[in-house]
Amino acid sequence: MTSYTIPIVETENLILRAPQEGDLPAMTEFFASDRSRMVGGPKTPLEAWRSLLGRFGHWAIMGYGGWHIVEKASGAFAGWTGIINAPGWDEPELGWVIFEGFEGKGIAFEAATAARAYAARHQGVNGPISYIAHENNRSRALAERLGATYEREGEVVGKRCQVWRHPKLDISDTALTTERTGQ
Repeated sequence: MTSYTIPIVETENLILRAPQEGDLPAMTEFFASDRSRMVGGPKTPLEAWRSLLGRFGHWAIMGYGGWHIVEKASGAFAGWTGIINAPGWDEPELGWVIFEGFEGKGIAFEAATAARAYAARHQGVNGPISYIAHENNRSRALAERLGATYEREGEVVGKRCQVWRHPKLDISDTALTTERTGQ
């Protein structure tokens, strides 16, 4: 059996941590909404459960994956971010989801910045792509704010999208994030 650890990454306002069973109600609610169509939804409660479980499998198989975002001030589960490289992906992707009610606070930017930095420094993923649905103006604006540039048209899980390329980071910059090990 392969052993793995999902690291905890802390930023000024957020904690990126391993998924937890208690996150399932918020995930189920998100995946039941039309908002989730940008990331493969809507999904049934069972499919939301499988999504939760798949996050652990991704870390176990790939050595990297997605974190769940916790807002420090409220302690609330606000969404997720991290590196995805599943069958059908061209290469590792930096992805993000922020739940309704948490937009406009800079959470997506702060979380995606931390996840991208951690992946570059510790997981050998530097300069990932992001798949962005054509109609997802908010994600496109975030990609631009993160310094990503439009690279080409693409497709993931049978859906046409845009492929945005993130800049390679100077991984010698020790001020990128604070990390600690934990589950």
